[in-house]
Amino acid sequence: MKKQISLWLLAASLSVGMPAMAQTNELPRSTPEEQGVPSKALTALFDSLHALPLTDMHAVVVMRHGKVIGEMYPQPFAPEYRHTMYSCSKTFVGVAVGLAIADNRLRVEDRVATFFPELLPENVSPELASMTVRHLLMMSSGVKPDWNMRSRGTEWIRTFLAKPVVKPGEYAYDSMVSYMLAAIVQKVTGKKLTEYLQERVFSHMNVTEWAWEESPEGVNTGGWGVHMQPESLAKFGQLILDEGRWEGKQLVPAEWIREMCKKQQETGREVYGYHIWHCGGHDGAVRADGALGQYVISILDKDMVVVMTEATLGNGRDQRRLIWDVLLPQIQDEPLPANKKDYQALMKKQASYKLPEVKGKAASAFASNFENKEIELGKNPFGWKSLRLNFGKKQVTMTVTETDGKSYELPFGYQQWMTTSMEAYPPYSITPIDRFKGLEGPYYVSGSYAWTSKEELQLKAHYVNWVSSLEMTFRIEDGEVKLNVQTNYIKKPYSIVGKMK
Repeated sequence: MKKQISLWLLAASLSVGMPAMAQTNELPRSTPEEQGVPSKALTALFDSLHALPLTDMHAVVVMRHGKVIGEMYPQPFAPEYRHTMYSCSKTFVGVAVGLAIADNRLRVEDRVATFFPELLPENVSPELASMTVRHLLMMSSGVKPDWNMRSRGTEWIRTFLAKPVVKPGEYAYDSMVSYMLAAIVQKVTGKKLTEYLQERVFSHMNVTEWAWEESPEGVNTGGWGVHMQPESLAKFGQLILDEGRWEGKQLVPAEWIREMCKKQQETGREVYGYHIWHCGGHDGAVRADGALGQYVISILDKDMVVVMTEATLGNGRDQRRLIWDVLLPQIQDEPLPANKKDYQALMKKQASYKLPEVKGKAASAFASNFENKEIELGKNPFGWKSLRLNFGKKQVTMTVTETDGKSYELPFGYQQWMTTSMEAYPPYSITPIDRFKGLEGPYYVSGSYAWTSKEELQLKAHYVNWVSSLEMTFRIEDGEVKLNVQTNYIKKPYSIVGKMK
Protein backbone atom coordinates (compact mmCIF):
# COMPACT_ATOMS: atom_id res chain seq x y z
CA MET A 1 0.00 0.00 0.00
CA LYS A 2 2.80 2.43 0.88
CA LYS A 3 4.40 1.68 -2.48
CA GLN A 4 1.10 2.44 -4.24
CA ILE A 5 0.79 5.75 -2.42
CA SER A 6 4.37 6.73 -3.32
CA LEU A 7 3.82 5.88 -6.97
CA TRP A 8 0.61 7.90 -7.07
CA LEU A 9 2.34 10.92 -5.56
CA LEU A 10 5.25 10.58 -7.99
CA ALA A 11 2.86 10.48 -10.93
CA ALA A 12 0.98 13.49 -9.62
CA SER A 13 4.17 15.48 -9.10
CA LEU A 14 5.36 14.72 -12.61
CA SER A 15 2.02 15.65 -14.15
CA VAL A 16 1.65 19.06 -12.56
CA GLY A 17 5.19 19.99 -11.58
CA MET A 18 4.88 19.81 -7.79
CA PRO A 19 7.55 21.62 -5.77
CA ALA A 20 10.86 19.86 -6.26
CA MET A 21 12.02 20.84 -2.77
CA ALA A 22 8.98 19.43 -0.96
CA GLN A 23 10.05 18.39 2.53
CA THR A 24 7.98 15.32 3.22
CA ASN A 25 8.57 11.93 4.85
CA GLU A 26 11.39 13.34 6.98
CA LEU A 27 9.79 12.60 10.33
CA PRO A 28 10.08 9.02 11.53
CA ARG A 29 7.00 6.85 10.99
CA SER A 30 5.60 4.17 13.28
CA THR A 31 2.59 1.93 13.57
CA PRO A 32 0.07 3.41 15.98
CA GLU A 33 0.19 0.33 18.19
CA GLU A 34 3.93 0.71 18.77
CA GLN A 35 3.15 4.14 20.28
CA GLY A 36 0.21 2.96 22.39
CA VAL A 37 -2.58 4.00 20.01
CA PRO A 38 -5.04 1.57 18.36
CA SER A 39 -5.16 1.90 14.58
CA LYS A 40 -8.94 1.73 14.84
CA ALA A 41 -8.96 4.94 16.88
CA LEU A 42 -7.14 6.82 14.12
CA THR A 43 -9.45 5.40 11.46
CA ALA A 44 -12.44 6.53 13.50
CA LEU A 45 -10.92 10.00 13.95
CA PHE A 46 -10.15 10.41 10.25
CA ASP A 47 -13.60 9.16 9.22
CA SER A 48 -15.27 11.57 11.64
CA LEU A 49 -13.21 14.56 10.50
CA HIS A 50 -13.78 13.74 6.84
CA ALA A 51 -17.55 13.55 7.40
CA LEU A 52 -17.95 16.91 9.17
CA PRO A 53 -20.53 19.15 7.51
CA LEU A 54 -19.51 22.46 5.92
CA THR A 55 -15.91 21.21 5.99
CA ASP A 56 -13.24 20.12 3.52
CA MET A 57 -10.32 18.49 5.30
CA HIS A 58 -7.06 19.16 3.48
CA ALA A 59 -4.52 17.41 5.72
CA VAL A 60 -4.32 15.73 9.12
CA VAL A 61 -1.05 14.59 10.71
CA VAL A 62 -0.98 12.76 14.06
CA MET A 63 2.29 12.21 15.96
CA ARG A 64 3.07 10.43 19.19
CA HIS A 65 6.44 10.21 20.93
CA GLY A 66 7.96 12.15 18.01
CA LYS A 67 6.76 9.72 15.32
CA VAL A 68 4.02 10.08 12.71
CA ILE A 69 1.40 7.39 13.40
CA GLY A 70 -1.31 8.54 11.01
CA GLU A 71 -1.87 11.08 8.22
CA MET A 72 -4.52 11.81 5.67
CA TYR A 73 -4.47 14.05 2.60
CA PRO A 74 -7.84 13.76 0.86
CA GLN A 75 -7.41 14.06 -2.91
CA PRO A 76 -6.72 16.41 -4.57
CA PHE A 77 -4.57 17.56 -1.62
CA ALA A 78 -1.14 16.02 -1.02
CA PRO A 79 1.73 16.23 1.50
CA GLU A 80 3.82 18.42 -0.82
CA TYR A 81 1.40 21.32 -0.80
CA ARG A 82 1.89 24.26 1.53
CA HIS A 83 -1.15 25.76 3.21
CA THR A 84 -1.87 29.27 4.42
CA MET A 85 -2.29 29.17 8.18
CA TYR A 86 -4.02 32.45 9.08
CA SER A 87 -3.72 33.13 12.83
CA CYS A 88 -1.58 30.06 13.55
CA SER A 89 1.08 32.55 12.50
CA LYS A 90 0.68 34.32 15.85
CA THR A 91 2.34 31.43 17.68
CA PHE A 92 5.37 31.79 15.38
CA VAL A 93 5.50 35.43 16.49
CA GLY A 94 5.44 34.34 20.13
CA VAL A 95 8.47 32.11 19.56
CA ALA A 96 10.35 34.91 17.78
CA VAL A 97 9.69 37.27 20.70
CA GLY A 98 11.14 34.68 23.08
CA LEU A 99 14.29 34.39 20.99
CA ALA A 100 14.75 38.17 20.98
CA ILE A 101 14.35 38.20 24.77
CA ALA A 102 16.94 35.43 25.08
CA ASP A 103 19.27 37.53 22.91
CA ASN A 104 18.86 40.47 25.30
CA ARG A 105 17.29 42.55 22.53
CA LEU A 106 13.94 42.80 24.24
CA ARG A 107 12.06 42.50 27.55
CA VAL A 108 8.37 41.81 28.10
CA GLU A 109 8.06 45.02 30.15
CA ASP A 110 9.56 47.24 27.43
CA ARG A 111 7.24 50.06 26.38
CA VAL A 112 5.93 49.73 22.82
CA ALA A 113 6.20 53.48 22.15
CA THR A 114 9.97 53.48 22.70
CA PHE A 115 10.60 51.33 19.62
CA PHE A 116 9.08 53.75 17.12
CA PRO A 117 9.67 57.32 18.32
CA GLU A 118 9.56 58.66 14.76
CA LEU A 119 6.09 57.17 14.20
CA LEU A 120 4.37 58.31 17.37
CA PRO A 121 1.47 60.76 17.30
CA GLU A 122 2.17 64.34 18.28
CA ASN A 123 0.53 63.83 21.65
CA VAL A 124 1.33 60.53 23.34
CA SER A 125 -1.37 59.59 25.82
CA PRO A 126 -0.45 58.06 29.20
CA GLU A 127 -2.27 54.88 28.08
CA LEU A 128 -0.15 54.56 24.94
CA ALA A 129 2.98 55.28 26.95
CA SER A 130 2.10 52.45 29.35
CA MET A 131 1.52 49.79 26.68
CA THR A 132 4.17 47.04 26.93
CA VAL A 133 5.36 44.08 24.89
CA ARG A 134 3.61 41.88 27.44
CA HIS A 135 0.31 43.61 26.73
CA LEU A 136 0.76 42.81 23.05
CA LEU A 137 1.60 39.16 23.80
CA MET A 138 -1.57 38.88 25.91
CA MET A 139 -3.83 40.61 23.36
CA SER A 140 -4.53 43.39 25.84
CA SER A 141 -3.07 46.45 24.10
CA GLY A 142 -5.95 48.76 24.97
CA VAL A 143 -6.50 49.49 21.25
CA LYS A 144 -9.94 48.68 19.86
CA PRO A 145 -9.44 46.12 17.05
CA ASP A 146 -9.85 47.58 13.58
CA TRP A 147 -9.85 44.65 11.16
CA ASN A 148 -10.08 46.89 8.10
CA MET A 149 -7.04 48.97 9.00
CA ARG A 150 -4.72 46.70 7.00
CA SER A 151 -6.93 47.17 3.93
CA ARG A 152 -7.03 50.98 3.97
CA GLY A 153 -3.48 52.28 4.19
CA THR A 154 0.18 51.38 3.97
CA GLU A 155 1.56 52.85 7.21
CA TRP A 156 0.34 50.20 9.60
CA ILE A 157 2.67 50.97 12.53
CA ARG A 158 1.96 54.71 12.52
CA THR A 159 -1.79 54.08 12.15
CA PHE A 160 -1.84 51.62 15.06
CA LEU A 161 0.07 53.98 17.34
CA ALA A 162 -2.34 56.82 16.48
CA LYS A 163 -5.38 54.83 17.62
CA PRO A 164 -7.09 55.77 20.89
CA VAL A 165 -5.83 53.61 23.75
CA VAL A 166 -7.81 52.75 26.85
CA LYS A 167 -5.92 51.41 29.86
CA PRO A 168 -4.04 48.32 28.58
CA GLY A 169 -4.92 45.03 30.22
CA GLU A 170 -8.32 43.98 28.93
CA TYR A 171 -8.37 41.13 26.38
CA ALA A 172 -9.20 42.11 22.78
CA TYR A 173 -8.04 39.73 20.03
CA ASP A 174 -6.37 41.67 17.23
CA SER A 175 -4.06 40.58 14.41
CA MET A 176 -2.51 44.05 14.24
CA VAL A 177 -1.20 43.55 17.78
CA SER A 178 0.77 40.57 16.42
CA TYR A 179 1.95 42.73 13.53
CA MET A 180 3.32 45.25 16.04
CA LEU A 181 5.28 42.46 17.74
CA ALA A 182 6.69 41.36 14.38
CA ALA A 183 7.74 44.96 13.70
CA ILE A 184 9.38 45.22 17.13
CA VAL A 185 11.35 42.00 16.65
CA GLN A 186 12.49 43.21 13.23
CA LYS A 187 13.48 46.57 14.71
CA VAL A 188 15.62 45.11 17.51
CA THR A 189 17.20 42.25 15.51
CA GLY A 190 17.53 43.89 12.11
CA LYS A 191 15.94 40.80 10.56
CA LYS A 192 12.49 39.89 9.32
CA LEU A 193 10.83 37.11 11.29
CA THR A 194 11.34 34.73 8.36
CA GLU A 195 15.10 35.36 8.47
CA TYR A 196 15.32 35.29 12.25
CA LEU A 197 13.30 32.10 12.72
CA GLN A 198 15.01 30.38 9.80
CA GLU A 199 18.44 31.12 11.22
CA ARG A 200 17.66 30.28 14.83
CA VAL A 201 15.06 27.52 14.56
CA PHE A 202 14.00 26.13 11.22
CA SER A 203 17.43 25.61 9.67
CA HIS A 204 18.12 23.14 12.50
CA MET A 205 14.86 21.32 11.75
CA ASN A 206 15.43 21.15 7.98
CA VAL A 207 12.42 23.37 7.31
CA THR A 208 13.22 25.61 4.38
CA GLU A 209 10.05 25.36 2.29
CA TRP A 210 7.98 28.03 3.97
CA ALA A 211 7.17 31.70 3.61
CA TRP A 212 5.33 34.51 5.35
CA GLU A 213 3.38 37.38 3.85
CA GLU A 214 4.79 40.90 4.24
CA SER A 215 3.19 44.26 4.84
CA PRO A 216 3.63 47.35 2.66
CA GLU A 217 6.26 48.36 5.23
CA GLY A 218 8.34 45.24 4.55
CA VAL A 219 7.49 43.51 7.85
CA ASN A 220 6.13 39.97 8.11
CA THR A 221 2.43 40.32 8.78
CA GLY A 222 2.61 38.65 12.17
CA GLY A 223 -1.04 37.89 12.82
CA TRP A 224 -1.48 35.89 9.62
CA GLY A 225 0.38 34.84 6.48
CA VAL A 226 2.56 31.79 7.32
CA HIS A 227 2.56 29.39 4.34
CA MET A 228 3.90 25.93 5.26
CA GLN A 229 3.59 22.21 4.56
CA PRO A 230 1.70 19.99 7.04
CA GLU A 231 4.75 17.94 8.03
CA SER A 232 6.73 21.10 8.78
CA LEU A 233 3.82 22.29 10.90
CA ALA A 234 4.01 19.00 12.78
CA LYS A 235 7.69 19.68 13.45
CA PHE A 236 6.72 23.07 14.88
CA GLY A 237 4.10 21.43 17.10
CA GLN A 238 6.72 18.97 18.33
CA LEU A 239 9.06 21.87 19.12
CA ILE A 240 6.38 23.37 21.37
CA LEU A 241 5.67 19.97 22.91
CA ASP A 242 9.37 19.44 23.71
CA GLU A 243 9.74 22.93 25.22
CA GLY A 244 11.96 24.28 22.46
CA ARG A 245 14.21 21.23 21.97
CA TRP A 246 14.85 19.56 18.64
CA GLU A 247 16.91 16.39 18.41
CA GLY A 248 18.56 17.18 21.73
CA LYS A 249 19.40 20.79 20.90
CA GLN A 250 17.68 23.65 22.74
CA LEU A 251 16.58 25.98 19.95
CA VAL A 252 14.18 28.10 22.01
CA PRO A 253 14.63 28.58 25.76
CA ALA A 254 12.47 26.06 27.63
CA GLU A 255 11.46 28.68 30.19
CA TRP A 256 10.06 30.86 27.41
CA ILE A 257 7.97 28.03 25.93
CA ARG A 258 6.62 27.31 29.41
CA GLU A 259 5.84 31.01 29.86
CA MET A 260 4.09 31.13 26.47
CA CYS A 261 1.95 28.13 27.39
CA LYS A 262 1.00 29.35 30.88
CA LYS A 263 -2.38 30.91 31.53
CA GLN A 264 -1.82 34.60 30.85
CA GLN A 265 -5.28 35.87 30.01
CA GLU A 266 -8.92 34.89 30.42
CA THR A 267 -10.89 35.48 27.23
CA GLY A 268 -14.32 34.73 28.62
CA ARG A 269 -14.61 31.30 27.02
CA GLU A 270 -11.03 30.07 26.78
CA VAL A 271 -7.57 30.65 28.19
CA TYR A 272 -4.84 32.48 26.27
CA GLY A 273 -1.09 32.33 26.81
CA TYR A 274 1.46 34.40 24.95
CA HIS A 275 0.08 34.09 21.42
CA ILE A 276 -1.02 30.50 21.96
CA TRP A 277 -4.35 29.04 23.08
CA HIS A 278 -5.17 26.52 25.76
CA CYS A 279 -7.51 23.80 24.56
CA GLY A 280 -10.77 23.98 26.44
CA GLY A 281 -11.87 20.50 27.46
CA HIS A 282 -8.31 19.23 27.78
CA ASP A 283 -6.07 21.05 30.22
CA GLY A 284 -2.91 19.37 28.97
CA ALA A 285 -3.03 20.82 25.45
CA VAL A 286 -2.19 24.09 23.70
CA ARG A 287 -2.76 25.10 20.12
CA ALA A 288 -1.89 27.48 17.35
CA ASP A 289 -5.27 28.35 15.85
CA GLY A 290 -6.14 29.90 12.49
CA ALA A 291 -9.26 30.91 10.59
CA LEU A 292 -11.24 28.30 8.65
CA GLY A 293 -9.94 25.54 10.93
CA GLN A 294 -6.13 25.59 10.86
CA TYR A 295 -4.67 23.90 13.94
CA VAL A 296 -1.30 22.86 15.33
CA ILE A 297 -2.19 21.13 18.62
CA SER A 298 0.46 20.04 21.12
CA ILE A 299 -1.06 17.66 23.67
CA LEU A 300 1.54 17.91 26.40
CA ASP A 301 0.32 15.22 28.77
CA LYS A 302 -0.09 12.66 25.95
CA ASP A 303 3.17 13.46 24.12
CA MET A 304 1.13 13.95 20.96
CA VAL A 305 0.88 16.48 18.12
CA VAL A 306 -2.10 16.87 15.81
CA VAL A 307 -2.01 19.13 12.72
CA MET A 308 -5.16 19.95 10.77
CA THR A 309 -5.45 22.10 7.66
CA GLU A 310 -8.90 22.56 6.19
CA ALA A 311 -11.59 24.97 5.12
CA THR A 312 -14.58 24.89 7.42
CA LEU A 313 -17.58 27.15 7.81
CA GLY A 314 -18.60 25.11 10.82
CA ASN A 315 -17.52 25.41 14.42
CA GLY A 316 -13.86 24.45 14.80
CA ARG A 317 -14.57 23.21 18.31
CA ASP A 318 -16.20 20.17 16.71
CA GLN A 319 -12.86 19.14 15.19
CA ARG A 320 -11.06 19.49 18.49
CA ARG A 321 -13.83 17.68 20.36
CA LEU A 322 -13.35 14.67 18.09
CA ILE A 323 -9.71 14.47 19.20
CA TRP A 324 -10.76 14.53 22.86
CA ASP A 325 -13.71 12.13 22.45
CA VAL A 326 -12.61 9.71 19.72
CA LEU A 327 -8.81 9.52 19.96
CA LEU A 328 -7.50 10.43 23.41
CA PRO A 329 -9.60 7.94 25.45
CA GLN A 330 -8.03 5.10 23.45
CA ILE A 331 -4.40 6.05 24.14
CA GLN A 332 -2.31 3.83 26.39
CA ASP A 333 0.97 4.57 28.16
CA GLU A 334 2.59 1.36 26.90
CA PRO A 335 2.89 -0.12 23.40
CA LEU A 336 -0.05 -2.24 22.27
CA PRO A 337 0.14 -5.68 20.65
CA ALA A 338 0.63 -5.50 16.89
CA ASN A 339 -2.64 -5.59 14.98
CA LYS A 340 -1.81 -6.15 11.33
CA LYS A 341 -5.44 -6.25 10.21
CA ASP A 342 -6.39 -2.91 11.78
CA TYR A 343 -3.15 -1.25 10.69
CA GLN A 344 -3.59 -2.36 7.07
CA ALA A 345 -7.18 -1.12 7.18
CA LEU A 346 -5.90 2.26 8.40
CA MET A 347 -3.30 2.43 5.62
CA LYS A 348 -5.93 1.58 3.01
CA LYS A 349 -8.32 4.16 4.41
CA GLN A 350 -5.66 6.89 4.50
CA ALA A 351 -5.00 6.39 0.80
CA SER A 352 -8.70 6.41 -0.12
CA TYR A 353 -9.90 9.75 1.21
CA LYS A 354 -11.08 12.07 -1.52
CA LEU A 355 -13.02 15.30 -1.59
CA PRO A 356 -16.21 14.84 -3.62
CA GLU A 357 -16.13 15.60 -7.32
CA VAL A 358 -19.05 17.35 -8.95
CA LYS A 359 -21.91 14.92 -9.58
CA GLY A 360 -23.82 14.83 -12.86
CA LYS A 361 -23.42 14.04 -16.57
CA ALA A 362 -20.20 14.19 -18.57
CA ALA A 363 -21.73 16.00 -21.55
CA SER A 364 -24.71 18.03 -22.70
CA ALA A 365 -25.79 19.32 -26.09
CA PHE A 366 -26.20 22.67 -24.36
CA ALA A 367 -22.39 22.98 -24.29
CA SER A 368 -22.51 24.42 -27.81
CA ASN A 369 -23.98 27.60 -26.33
CA PHE A 370 -20.72 28.18 -24.44
CA GLU A 371 -18.13 26.53 -26.67
CA ASN A 372 -15.15 28.85 -27.25
CA LYS A 373 -17.19 32.01 -26.67
CA GLU A 374 -15.87 34.81 -24.51
CA ILE A 375 -18.03 35.62 -21.50
CA GLU A 376 -17.51 39.21 -20.42
CA LEU A 377 -18.16 39.46 -16.70
CA GLY A 378 -19.56 42.20 -14.57
CA LYS A 379 -17.94 43.40 -11.37
CA ASN A 380 -16.72 40.55 -9.19
CA PRO A 381 -14.34 40.02 -6.25
CA PHE A 382 -12.05 37.64 -8.14
CA GLY A 383 -10.48 40.11 -10.56
CA TRP A 384 -11.91 38.26 -13.58
CA LYS A 385 -12.57 40.26 -16.74
CA SER A 386 -13.76 37.37 -18.89
CA LEU A 387 -14.01 33.59 -19.10
CA ARG A 388 -13.94 31.15 -21.98
CA LEU A 389 -15.07 27.49 -21.84
CA ASN A 390 -13.82 24.71 -24.08
CA PHE A 391 -15.18 21.17 -23.96
CA GLY A 392 -13.21 17.98 -24.57
CA LYS A 393 -13.83 14.34 -23.83
CA LYS A 394 -14.53 14.25 -20.08
CA GLN A 395 -12.74 17.54 -19.63
CA VAL A 396 -13.65 21.22 -19.53
CA THR A 397 -10.99 23.91 -19.83
CA MET A 398 -11.77 27.36 -18.48
CA THR A 399 -9.61 30.23 -19.70
CA VAL A 400 -9.56 33.12 -17.26
CA THR A 401 -8.58 36.64 -18.34
CA GLU A 402 -8.03 38.96 -15.39
CA THR A 403 -8.65 42.69 -15.28
CA ASP A 404 -4.89 43.29 -15.64
CA GLY A 405 -4.91 41.40 -18.94
CA LYS A 406 -3.17 38.23 -17.71
CA SER A 407 -4.68 34.90 -18.76
CA TYR A 408 -4.40 31.31 -17.57
CA GLU A 409 -6.17 28.00 -18.13
CA LEU A 410 -7.78 25.71 -15.56
CA PRO A 411 -8.68 22.12 -16.50
CA PHE A 412 -11.63 20.32 -14.90
CA GLY A 413 -12.00 16.53 -15.05
CA TYR A 414 -15.11 14.39 -15.03
CA GLN A 415 -15.26 12.07 -12.01
CA GLN A 416 -11.64 12.94 -11.30
CA TRP A 417 -9.55 15.87 -10.12
CA MET A 418 -7.28 17.44 -12.74
CA THR A 419 -4.42 19.53 -11.36
CA THR A 420 -2.41 22.31 -12.96
CA SER A 421 -0.22 25.19 -11.86
CA MET A 422 -0.82 28.88 -12.39
CA GLU A 423 1.12 32.07 -11.73
CA ALA A 424 -2.02 34.04 -10.82
CA TYR A 425 -3.01 34.52 -7.19
CA PRO A 426 -5.76 32.35 -5.69
CA PRO A 427 -8.92 33.81 -4.11
CA TYR A 428 -8.31 35.05 -0.57
CA SER A 429 -10.81 35.58 2.23
CA ILE A 430 -9.04 38.75 3.48
CA THR A 431 -7.95 41.84 1.60
CA PRO A 432 -4.88 43.45 3.20
CA ILE A 433 -2.93 45.83 1.01
CA ASP A 434 -0.01 43.98 -0.64
CA ARG A 435 -1.50 40.58 0.22
CA PHE A 436 0.65 37.75 -1.18
CA LYS A 437 3.77 39.94 -0.89
CA GLY A 438 6.54 37.67 0.35
CA LEU A 439 5.02 34.54 -1.20
CA GLU A 440 6.12 32.95 -4.43
CA GLY A 441 4.08 30.94 -6.93
CA PRO A 442 3.15 28.89 -8.65
CA TYR A 443 -0.20 28.04 -7.13
CA TYR A 444 -1.80 24.69 -7.85
CA VAL A 445 -5.45 24.22 -8.79
CA SER A 446 -7.44 20.98 -9.03
CA GLY A 447 -10.72 20.95 -10.93
CA SER A 448 -13.79 18.75 -11.35
CA TYR A 449 -16.89 19.35 -13.49
CA ALA A 450 -20.28 17.88 -14.39
CA TRP A 451 -23.52 18.90 -16.03
CA THR A 452 -25.89 18.96 -13.08
CA SER A 453 -28.82 19.36 -15.47
CA LYS A 454 -29.22 19.65 -19.23
CA GLU A 455 -28.68 23.42 -19.08
CA GLU A 456 -26.52 23.85 -15.98
CA LEU A 457 -22.75 23.35 -15.83
CA GLN A 458 -20.94 23.18 -12.51
CA LEU A 459 -17.17 23.52 -11.99
CA LYS A 460 -15.34 22.99 -8.69
CA ALA A 461 -11.79 24.31 -8.17
CA HIS A 462 -9.62 23.62 -5.13
CA TYR A 463 -6.53 25.83 -4.78
CA VAL A 464 -4.56 23.00 -3.21
CA ASN A 465 -1.46 24.82 -1.96
CA TRP A 466 -3.57 27.58 -0.48
CA VAL A 467 -6.95 27.18 1.23
CA SER A 468 -9.67 28.43 -1.09
CA SER A 469 -12.13 26.61 -3.29
CA LEU A 470 -14.72 27.89 -5.75
CA GLU A 471 -17.89 26.15 -6.90
CA MET A 472 -19.07 27.79 -10.11
CA THR A 473 -22.50 27.22 -11.66
CA PHE A 474 -23.16 28.47 -15.22
CA ARG A 475 -26.62 29.03 -16.69
CA ILE A 476 -27.99 31.10 -19.58
CA GLU A 477 -31.11 33.10 -18.79
CA ASP A 478 -32.71 35.80 -20.95
CA GLY A 479 -29.64 35.89 -23.15
CA GLU A 480 -27.25 36.51 -20.27
CA VAL A 481 -24.81 34.16 -18.56
CA LYS A 482 -25.69 33.79 -14.89
CA LEU A 483 -22.68 32.67 -12.90
CA ASN A 484 -23.04 31.79 -9.22
CA VAL A 485 -19.79 31.34 -7.32
CA GLN A 486 -19.78 29.72 -3.89
CA THR A 487 -16.51 30.07 -1.98
CA ASN A 488 -15.49 27.93 0.97
CA TYR A 489 -14.91 30.97 3.15
CA ILE A 490 -18.21 32.88 2.84
CA LYS A 491 -21.58 31.17 3.15
CA LYS A 492 -23.41 33.48 0.73
CA PRO A 493 -22.63 32.87 -2.97
CA TYR A 494 -21.60 35.61 -5.38
CA SER A 495 -23.92 36.23 -8.34
CA ILE A 496 -22.14 37.49 -11.44
CA VAL A 497 -23.78 38.44 -14.74
CA GLY A 498 -21.91 37.90 -17.99
CA LYS A 499 -22.49 38.66 -21.63
CA MET A 500 -21.54 36.31 -24.43
CA LYS A 501 -19.41 37.77 -27.23
